[in-house]
Amino acid sequence: MKRRSLLATAVATVAARPALAQPALGGRAKTLVFVPQGNLVTMDPVWTTAAVTRCAGLMVFETLYGRDANLRPHPQMVEGHVIEDDGKRWVMTLREGLSWHDGTPVLARDCVASLNRWMKRDPIGTFLTGRMDSLEADGDRRIVWRLKKPFVGLANALAKTQPSPVMMPERLANTDPFKQIPEVVGSGPFRWVQAEYNSGNRAVFVKNDKYVPRGEAADYASGGYRVHVDRVEWKIIPDAATAANALVTGEVDWVEMPLPDLLPLLRKARDVKVGQLDPYGIYPALRPNFMHPPLDNPAIRRAILAAVDQVEVMTGLMGDDTEAYRAPVGYFIPGSEAASEVGMEAVRTRRSPAEVRKMLADAGYRGEKLVVMHPTDQPFYDAITSVYVSQLRKVGLNIDEQSMDWGTIVQRRNSKEPLEKGGWSLFMSGFPAVDQGNPILASPLRTNGDKAWYGWPVNAKIESLREQWIDATDPAEQKRIAEEIQREAFSFVPYAPLGQYLQATAWRSNLSGLLRGPVPVFWNVQKS
Repeated sequence: MKRRSLLATAVATVAARPALAQPALGGRAKTLVFVPQGNLVTMDPVWTTAAVTRCAGLMVFETLYGRDANLRPHPQMVEGHVIEDDGKRWVMTLREGLSWHDGTPVLARDCVASLNRWMKRDPIGTFLTGRMDSLEADGDRRIVWRLKKPFVGLANALAKTQPSPVMMPERLANTDPFKQIPEVVGSGPFRWVQAEYNSGNRAVFVKNDKYVPRGEAADYASGGYRVHVDRVEWKIIPDAATAANALVTGEVDWVEMPLPDLLPLLRKARDVKVGQLDPYGIYPALRPNFMHPPLDNPAIRRAILAAVDQVEVMTGLMGDDTEAYRAPVGYFIPGSEAASEVGMEAVRTRRSPAEVRKMLADAGYRGEKLVVMHPTDQPFYDAITSVYVSQLRKVGLNIDEQSMDWGTIVQRRNSKEPLEKGGWSLFMSGFPAVDQGNPILASPLRTNGDKAWYGWPVNAKIESLREQWIDATDPAEQKRIAEEIQREAFSFVPYAPLGQYLQATAWRSNLSGLLRGPVPVFWNVQKS
């Protein structure tokens, strides 16, 4: 299935689209208008892993450590740390001058409460909980970790972006991590404007004039977050052609993910630039719900894995641009420290529909309905879902394809109810590809039941191997363990990998200072 055949009409009519209404704002040069990849339905980056929330969260909240463009962690909210007791005691000291958007100072106890909330939702956080004797505030600025075992990757874990270990006031951090925070108060370089939020239409952030950046130059999410605009408006435009047209006419300044078929038009447009800020891309995955039959049966999940042709999925998304995707891929992205060829025949060997039907029959599939949540307002996810649903139907799976916006999926995927009560069977999501390079960062690979990502798989072997990988100090031993993890994953199928794609972004030529990294950031950006 070719993406160009799906979107030819949209490409042909971009120039004919009506102009969007210009914002009635003064000082337009100080307002940056951004079109995100989808609707922003929550500002709680602990409660959800949604990419739009992750991006928005980085504007408003801060983390103790930040990653540079090469993914190395650097102190961000902290001045630094001291490691004692043979690596089992970390003392982190907050830098001076930090304050919340409500004017109160950032205190160590706020950060301890924030970390405790994050650890209940994040795969690395749950790992830390098991290795931790205590996490305490020592005065107003010192955070003290006491670990049962050394963990050299602690700073790196606290610099990750999905789910984000963001800091917030203690009163908000005490919110049940399985519920959304009632108020958005961070310490970051932008403030959230709740009064101007309109889901499906607009989200607004304004410069935090009281923010004191670090002294270093900004390097992706590390260094000094210096803001050069007064206001950032997110304009939600589900139709890709309309968004592209708005960029061409100058009604918006930056489109996060223009569709691949629109890139030739944008490259020819006056005063528009097209580039790739994210060097790592997105790792899409098809997630089953392990709570209900028939997907609680690993043999049926293996048949689904066999039915999905990653190359066809990626071609349906990116067209003939083979440099813009990698497929097939395994459970660790190509070129990463944990990548291997172990078990890859499961995705390299293409089976005929008849062969997959036999796999399903042998597994005991009897035509049970599978509810697939199809996001229609996320162009990339929409296209991917269309392709894999077609593939699943070809092998005889009874697919109930339910179209909805991404915001609804973000809410509904929390449900563990059966299908007849609004539950779900399958949906796809995209993860930062860079986090799928080793067992500790790859959150969809966690198989610890209720503490796992949506779908809630249980596999004690994968969890045990993951612990062994973390404890191993020999790279060769880590490589061997990662191979065993991948072997078991291809048998158990916690999800079906769908490939890896490297999406471009597009912006007006009067913007400068855009930083490279896995998530768009709005500091350092200037608009002339």
